[in-house]
Amino acid sequence: MGHDSLNRRGFLRTLTLGSAAVAGTSSLAGQMGGRPSPSPVAGRHIRIRGQVRGDGRPLARVSVTDGYSVVRTDADGEFEIPSDHKASFVYLSLPAGFRIPTNPTGTARFYEPIPPGQDEVSVTFDLESSRQSDENHNFLLLADTQTEDPGEMRLLHAQTVPDVRAVVRQLEGEVFGFACGDIMFDNLELFPDYEQAVSAMGVPFFQVVGNHDLDMSAYVNYFSTETFRRHFGPEYYSFDRGAVHYVVLNDVFWYGDGYIGYVTAEQLDWLAADLAYVEKSRPVVVALHIPLLGTRFRRRGDSRPSPSGVVVNRRAVYELLEPYNAHVLSGHTHELEHVFEGGVHEHVHGTVCGAWWTGPICYDGTPSGYGVFEVRGEEIRWRYRSTGSDFSHQMRLYAWGADPSAPDEIVANVWDWDPQWKVAWYEDGALKGPMARRTGFDPLSMKLHKGPDLPVKRPWVEPQPTDHLFYAPASRNARRIRVEALDRFGRVYAEELGDRS
Repeated sequence: MGHDSLNRRGFLRTLTLGSAAVAGTSSLAGQMGGRPSPSPVAGRHIRIRGQVRGDGRPLARVSVTDGYSVVRTDADGEFEIPSDHKASFVYLSLPAGFRIPTNPTGTARFYEPIPPGQDEVSVTFDLESSRQSDENHNFLLLADTQTEDPGEMRLLHAQTVPDVRAVVRQLEGEVFGFACGDIMFDNLELFPDYEQAVSAMGVPFFQVVGNHDLDMSAYVNYFSTETFRRHFGPEYYSFDRGAVHYVVLNDVFWYGDGYIGYVTAEQLDWLAADLAYVEKSRPVVVALHIPLLGTRFRRRGDSRPSPSGVVVNRRAVYELLEPYNAHVLSGHTHELEHVFEGGVHEHVHGTVCGAWWTGPICYDGTPSGYGVFEVRGEEIRWRYRSTGSDFSHQMRLYAWGADPSAPDEIVANVWDWDPQWKVAWYEDGALKGPMARRTGFDPLSMKLHKGPDLPVKRPWVEPQPTDHLFYAPASRNARRIRVEALDRFGRVYAEELGDRS
């Protein structure tokens, strides 16, 4: 199933520039060439006025923002923002029931740049109704595509793109995607090649800033996303599909010689203003790159997490999300886990690139892949999709001795496990009982990644301890060993020894 979302030309369209610099009506994108304002000007304020229309009629109660203030359109669909001098864009929170506008490449286009040097800007956003209800919809979460060179970009196009297209054909209802940061591996010249991949996948994509998507020559955080903004627009924004309110945040703070996980005060203020218009208890899905809280530090025996591996001011985000049924989507760590903290369910995703395009798995043994979410009203279901496999592939089973620390036990890596799953083993058809979950190292990751010379392309990759390994003292005399995993949605996955490597 392809998408026929609105393209950029059909989304916008009237722009009037105030001040003596430009007179008349013209295209904002034409004035800027799609570029954001190159720098904030101290003390400058802009009056932004405009209208939001749907199918040619005024749309009331639509949130519009400059990234600092959030206002709602009135009964005539009109809005006015006394804009902050640092604002680079004017954009809306796309309301449910309307098609996702896109750039020609298929990336979402819900924004327009604010030209520098203007005192007044006027813009009209024209939306079109969806051809089908978005109460039931689907989205894909592609974390860390992270291509560094043309060879890795070819792998993205040859492996991930056709797999995504196959999944989209299986899904019922609207489909869109998130690129959940580290779209690049520092080589930002490859952004256009990523955009070609989006076009080929055939569904609209929203982009998240990752630490490898930054202009690292920047001396301050504001300028570190200039290339990202030129291609994809604002780094933080929101939109609605059906009953769900979606938010994208930039939690990578660049301090001139590195980064930490941190959500700026401007974003927190904006998020509070954005959520003020969202009914309490509604589902809210937040996509960001660095996990609010990953647990690798605990698995490694460290006393505290690295500030570049978690969001150091995550409690402020938890407090804002507390009134909602909140899910957080993240990547960054190249492993898969579910974290329940601060009242939210955080999905830390395995990556499209696995262990940086060195082979078929991340370094916790999770296959290279992506998340597939199905939304039906307010219910959200998910599964992990291993690239090149079908949805039944949800574990890898190892024979006795694969883990030297447990020579008399079989091991199952159940990568998308959360506490509501049940994992059990059978011998010759007889249920023997639940398997024991322990922290350890995935045997295949040890084989592919362990040691100073492995993997060849990225020898700095090393296996990392994971807590989604399950052990059982299965009898070596049994003719048939079977492991079954029951997920929180009642789906059963099974493997037998010898089925998979």
